[in-house]
Amino acid sequence: MITWETSPEIFKLGPIAVRWYSLAFILGFFLGEKYASHYLIKEKGFTKDEVTKLLYYMITGTIIGARLGHCLFYEPGYYLSNPVQILMVWKGGLASHGGFTGVIAALWLFSKYVKSLDFVWLLDLMAPPALLTGAFIRLGNLMNSEILGKPTDGTWGFIFKRVDMIPRHPAQLYESLGFAFVALIGYYLYIKQRQKLKPGFIIGFILFGGFTHRFIVEFFKENQVAFENSMALNMGQLLSIPMILIGIILMFYKSSSHVAKKA
Repeated sequence: MITWETSPEIFKLGPIAVRWYSLAFILGFFLGEKYASHYLIKEKGFTKDEVTKLLYYMITGTIIGARLGHCLFYEPGYYLSNPVQILMVWKGGLASHGGFTGVIAALWLFSKYVKSLDFVWLLDLMAPPALLTGAFIRLGNLMNSEILGKPTDGTWGFIFKRVDMIPRHPAQLYESLGFAFVALIGYYLYIKQRQKLKPGFIIGFILFGGFTHRFIVEFFKENQVAFENSMALNMGQLLSIPMILIGIILMFYKSSSHVAKKA
């Protein structure tokens, strides 16, 4: 068993605390920007300012989407009765399904109103770093001792001492490692195989692989809100199903234009 009592704070400067979760969030976007900027500048003629603007769009889309996803799917009654609380992101409550959806919306807005781009091309480029950012964020959840796994007798169990003394599945670690694995395959597909793949295949693979893994890991996690206890599948699993189906469609559906191009 591993006793986990790591502080969520790296250090404090007076009243300001620098947290592992914030570092994980920033690191994911930083690495994603470094990776994507090569293709954006080389293949699409982006300036560095335009790359930075795209990064801001993605960060904003992630935060808004993740916050709305949590408020509307996990605690709609409370937040609809107290709408001002939706703005208080620092109090916690972000949902990865909403965050990923927010990224997609941000990319669409950018490709339509900021710089004319093929939206699907942009999705294929940004999907792997988006999922890798999710992997970093789950490590941030681990440092916060949140999103806990169910109790386990396995020797790999974590005792989250800041919460209780029950050995639990390190579900945050399961999810992080799975997301990272799928994201790295996505990177390989984009760098080495994208010329052979149809447009949309890589974003489809990321959706299918990432949210299939999320669906499975949910069986090892405690439910996040009480109403899930009476459900056969919890909210995380229900929200993953459409993502998985969309991923399959994007990978294997062949549009008439694509078929004609190959012919």
